[in-house]
Amino acid sequence: MTQVIEMKTLAKILFISSALVFAVNSAAQDRSSSDTEELKLAAIEALVSAPPNRALPLVNKVLAGNNSDEIKERALFILSQIDRPEAHETLLKFARESTGELQEEAIRMIGIGGNRDALASLQSIYESGNSDAREAILEALMIAGDKKAVFDIALTATGDDYENAVDMLGVMNARDELRELRTRNGASEVLIDAYAISGDLDELRKMALDNSDPEIQAQAIEAMGVVGGNEVKTTLVQIFRDAKSADIREAALDGMMIADHDQGVLELYRETDDPAIKKELLEMLVIMGSDEVWSIIDSALEGSL
Repeated sequence: MTQVIEMKTLAKILFISSALVFAVNSAAQDRSSSDTEELKLAAIEALVSAPPNRALPLVNKVLAGNNSDEIKERALFILSQIDRPEAHETLLKFARESTGELQEEAIRMIGIGGNRDALASLQSIYESGNSDAREAILEALMIAGDKKAVFDIALTATGDDYENAVDMLGVMNARDELRELRTRNGASEVLIDAYAISGDLDELRKMALDNSDPEIQAQAIEAMGVVGGNEVKTTLVQIFRDAKSADIREAALDGMMIADHDQGVLELYRETDDPAIKKELLEMLVIMGSDEVWSIIDSALEGSL
């Protein structure tokens, strides 16, 4: 019986010892692998200042080898900095034939490189690519500042693709292109957001003063708050005064909150005699954290309007 116990104990010790040796070896291998990866990354980054004739063959070797996606993505960046036909062709090859993050990175690097022929080739990839690739292409065109290419995509895109293209035009401050889209496709929430992002106050004001579509009008009024500035604040106060519906008043209030115009809300509170509107304005002043709201609350509690 004692011998059996000793054998079991010995087996446990051997098992634990083996596990510890395996863990130590694995940890050492992981550290070695990590060190190798870091060294490769440093070597690739050093190529950014190397002459093209030196950097290009080394980058191609990295891309053709059995390296991690992170290593290859850094190599793609180096390619984007080399203004040679071979570099552009390799980027396009990865943009066409790769998948996942490596494809998306190659596409973005084409945008950073800014080569006109490579950028033009992205159009065909857009038509056949998946949603992630199409979004990466829009980002690449934005990086390259190619408003026309993004506008051309928006003209035929639908659904999420249309919204992404319009959003990108907003980021690019492509006001003329966005106005043309409204002429062709009509007003929409995504266009209003893009007008706000691009700071197109003139177009937003037209929509804010057009009561033919109350929903679009309300969205445009709120979006004016994103643009901000004294002109916007003055316009929003006047829109509130002239509003014929609670929805438009609410939109003007939301716009003033976005524009951080508590003085305008306070001005409206003091000039109106309508208890319902006073209540609405008081609630907004509380939400906005106006410094003067507490004295107003005190007066209201005393029964003074």
